Amino acid sequence: MHVTPQSTPPPDRQPPPAVYWLEHAWLGTHVEPGVAVDVADGRITAVRTGAAAPPPGAVVLRGLTLPGLANAHSHAFHRALRGTVQVGSGTFWTWREAMYQVADRLTPDTYYALARAVYAEMALAGITCVGEFHYLHHAPGGTRYADPNAMGEALIAASADAGIRITLLDTAYLSAGFGAPPDRHQLRFSDGTADAWAERADALKDGRAHARIGAAVHSVRAVPAGALSTVADWARARRAPLHVHLSEQTAENDACHQAHGCTPTRLLADHGVLGSRTTAVHATHLSHEDIGLLGGAGTGVCMCPTTERDLADGIGPAARLQAQGSPLSLGSDSHAVIDLLEEARAMELDERLRTRTRGHWTAAALLRAATADGHAALGWDDAGAIKAGALADLTTIALDSVRTAGPLPRLGAETAVFAASAADVRHTVVGGRQIVRDGAHTLLPDVPTALAEAIAALRGASS
Repeated sequence: MHVTPQSTPPPDRQPPPAVYWLEHAWLGTHVEPGVAVDVADGRITAVRTGAAAPPPGAVVLRGLTLPGLANAHSHAFHRALRGTVQVGSGTFWTWREAMYQVADRLTPDTYYALARAVYAEMALAGITCVGEFHYLHHAPGGTRYADPNAMGEALIAASADAGIRITLLDTAYLSAGFGAPPDRHQLRFSDGTADAWAERADALKDGRAHARIGAAVHSVRAVPAGALSTVADWARARRAPLHVHLSEQTAENDACHQAHGCTPTRLLADHGVLGSRTTAVHATHLSHEDIGLLGGAGTGVCMCPTTERDLADGIGPAARLQAQGSPLSLGSDSHAVIDLLEEARAMELDERLRTRTRGHWTAAALLRAATADGHAALGWDDAGAIKAGALADLTTIALDSVRTAGPLPRLGAETAVFAASAADVRHTVVGGRQIVRDGAHTLLPDVPTALAEAIAALRGASS
């Protein structure tokens, strides 16, 4: 099986130079009316304020334009669970069994079709870059495909055809829990040893214009302590981002204490996993020492509030982590919804519920988590800002919908975070190319049908 991009021009064929006129632009600290943005070779070459009217030939983006949104944590195949795992009650662990059933049915071809539709849904939500936490590597039973990276390559091709960037976080997943061998579902995830994982990950081609390669430790449950340094060293040698699920469940903390006499965070610290290029995902149940270890190392934290509340995980100490030095990013994780504005809003509102006080983050700080800090967590330091030299990735939110009409445009950041939703995204630009125009995807015209057909194909595969 070999998947090649079908719709997007090759990376060496950039769109022609263009001028975008932004009716209102969030420039990191304030909303500026009338901004002309010059684009060439996929990057912003100039930002000109005071442009009261569109220059001749400019592409007009009416509404509030932000830097493109970065979804720092995704499991694309979890999108097939939406609406099904919300039936009845259950726990994280019963949800995991349903997830395994979907994973068992995927092939490189069906994963490509599903991921392309999911990434197109992200583009419609204003997401221009995704961090795909990828551990579904092999065929059922653990047999390697002819191309050992067929599943990862399917994801990279899917993102190209959906028009967005990707950081493929190739994930080491070796154990069912603190040394136990993988169960029959997890055989698809495991390379057997950390060295075998590293050898396979080495074969992933880096340097593609729309894709970067990073690494991930699935969790301290799934990677034995003695193997943690192998993954960390692999990422360090390549200056690549390294992500890890951390303390999402109290059961993980309890099992880690039983196996190693310490918290998962301390275990990661002791094996060289923490650092400024590392991002801990969830970090929900942390001790005071854990927070200090993460912040002191400059380790980022990706909060996924819509998934964390859907799975009843709890509310992570995001404000305390940031105060200790951890940059914050946001992810849609299981894709119960795909809406980075909702993730940003939820981080603040969940903290309000816990503390019964308001105003833990400004709208600007929440937007930074959804843009610049999210891109940095994925290794795209050249994205996430509307400034000369940055990648020309833009997201425009309507200011005249039933949700956003009324506030003054200068309050556009507050309107975007606390009132707007993914449904209010009007335009999405990636590398200077308009991927969403007037709410329609330009590469995949019928995204709902693509999603429905890809998910239905997985149901059929189970019969």
